[in-house]
Amino acid sequence: MTEQVLLKNINDPDAVKLSVYEKSGGYQGLRKVLKDFAPSEVIDTVKASNLRGRGGAGFPTGLKWSFVPKDSDKPHYLCCNADEGEPGTFKDRVLMERDPHQMIEGMIIAAYAIAAKTAYVYIRGEYGLSIRTVTAAIAEAYDKGYLGRNILGSGFSLDMYIHRGAGAYICGEETALLESIEGRRGQPKLKPPFPAVAGLYECPTVVNNVETFACLPHLFRRGVGWFTSIGPLDAPGPKLFGLSGQLKRPGVYEMAMGIPLRELVEDYGGGALNGDFKAVIPGGVSAPMIPRDGLDVKMDFSSLAAADSMLGSAGVIALDDTASIPAVARRITEFFSHESCGKCAPCREGLTWAVKILRRIEAGGGRAEDLDQLEMLCNGIFGTTFCALGDGAAWALRATLKHFRGEYEALIGQRAATG
Repeated sequence: MTEQVLLKNINDPDAVKLSVYEKSGGYQGLRKVLKDFAPSEVIDTVKASNLRGRGGAGFPTGLKWSFVPKDSDKPHYLCCNADEGEPGTFKDRVLMERDPHQMIEGMIIAAYAIAAKTAYVYIRGEYGLSIRTVTAAIAEAYDKGYLGRNILGSGFSLDMYIHRGAGAYICGEETALLESIEGRRGQPKLKPPFPAVAGLYECPTVVNNVETFACLPHLFRRGVGWFTSIGPLDAPGPKLFGLSGQLKRPGVYEMAMGIPLRELVEDYGGGALNGDFKAVIPGGVSAPMIPRDGLDVKMDFSSLAAADSMLGSAGVIALDDTASIPAVARRITEFFSHESCGKCAPCREGLTWAVKILRRIEAGGGRAEDLDQLEMLCNGIFGTTFCALGDGAAWALRATLKHFRGEYEALIGQRAATG
């Protein structure tokens, strides 16, 4: 069992209080940063730690921060992506509801590093308890002098606000998130320019995930050597995995990256509810599923990429022998079609037609040419859209066709046999 770092205090009902957080070492990392580090040294330390973003893409955090222009006369902004709209993902909610000061302290450290004086926490609207808990924690941080003017006498100032989302999956994409904060419709923007150069209000902006920020206080309190000793060198540090689906012990588990997927779902998840696992989705529904014979893959960025999938949000969804893969594919594609912002024709039209075909197959009206049509639609969507929504939808659907084509053919064959 990996040492519990991010989840150490979540079973303490008082862990939401600043006083309890301080007793466990909270805000010591911030004190150390403000006392001993110049902003550029903070960025260099995060680079040396190789902390990679915990929101999905796994981009190196320190490298992202280094893209913020040093000579810009515009204000700099920091945003926390707490939208967490990926089905099967609930780790950020646990952090915000149970131990929110980790995220807040991490955001203050990040804001100091990039010279931001204003920070936003963008929380999905359905997360009512998260919103209330983080609101109370921010108020405590102001009262104690961790937010506001001249933080801890350092000369650094930061104001932090909560922006409540309106339930749009697309606002988990960072440029759509920024558009939403500005009061516009949440739609992704073409990149470049990237937010680090022209983000919120066309000013330099950094967007990171809740879990990414929560790692920072521990990194600066315990050091780079400690951080890099956890997990593989190309993806070190504590990591949260959300287990759900057809397994016996769902929940959020803290592990080092690199744990085999089979160990995660069998030893920690308790095994399949019925029979054996048929497949496991390793990183939220946009991550291509891994069939039963591939479950020894390691849960890190490079290993999953080599297996033609991705770590994504680390929302692990188990499917046992009772699951119908065509039904799962139809439901996933329906979700993405519904959540598409409609800006890109390949995503808007392609997913609409994919849903129609999948529904027809499942209802017993499938045709032999339908599978080739679905492959064509996936190829037309993948790599042609403004953001990754279309890519994820097409990639996930294509994996079901690759690994479980026989289940589709059986449904189509049933129609032929009775027709």
